[in-house]
Amino acid sequence: MKINAQEIQAITAAQPSPRVDLYAGIHKALRALMADTLLAMGRMDPDDSTECMATSTRVLELLDFCASHVAHENEFVHAAIEARAPGASDAIAHEHEEHLAQIVRLRAASATLLELAGNADAAAAALDLYRRLALFIAENFQHMHIEETAHNAVLWARYTDAELIAIHNTLVASIPPAEMMYTMRWLVPAMNPAERTAMLADMRAHAPAPAFAAAMDTVRPHLSEAEWAKLTRSLGLPPAPGLVQA
Repeated sequence: MKINAQEIQAITAAQPSPRVDLYAGIHKALRALMADTLLAMGRMDPDDSTECMATSTRVLELLDFCASHVAHENEFVHAAIEARAPGASDAIAHEHEEHLAQIVRLRAASATLLELAGNADAAAAALDLYRRLALFIAENFQHMHIEETAHNAVLWARYTDAELIAIHNTLVASIPPAEMMYTMRWLVPAMNPAERTAMLADMRAHAPAPAFAAAMDTVRPHLSEAEWAKLTRSLGLPPAPGLVQA
């Protein structure tokens, strides 16, 4: 099954706005993490072994996160699509397979850079990894756009918002705590203020208090003073000591 651009527009126009979007938040996090990691690779000093090791580790963290994201989408989102629109996720599923193959190659390139850190050949290895990573990210940006348009059109035409929320909650419940905190670090700062409030208000209502506190501690260093003030005010929380509310 394939959905063309006209069908996507027709389905989207027919939906009440806004609909539950399984992709929007996590894709903002991925775009932010990918861009930040690529910039770090571009700025890295290949003659500094400590910097090479730290940046290579960041690349490996990104690749691990991407592989986990593919697994989550395959298990929960693609399964939901295929349950009510068989074949609709075939093209993206194929791209997921290619992404996993690219991740293997990028891990090997990262390992090579680690081995050469501080050596004369490190600069060439760093440039090679930078270019490979840039292409991987470019392909993922296009990939995510298709998911946010074509896949959402399928989901919105066949699932209610309540059903989509249930899928989302089941997916989130499957994520280990350490991965969840890593996700929160990139997810919340990449959101706009209304999205942050909605997500963290829902977390406060349904997650244990220590988990909510840990999430707030995780994201605090990555928000500006004005952003943090808006967030705490919207959640009805006291501002940090000495912080002037925006």
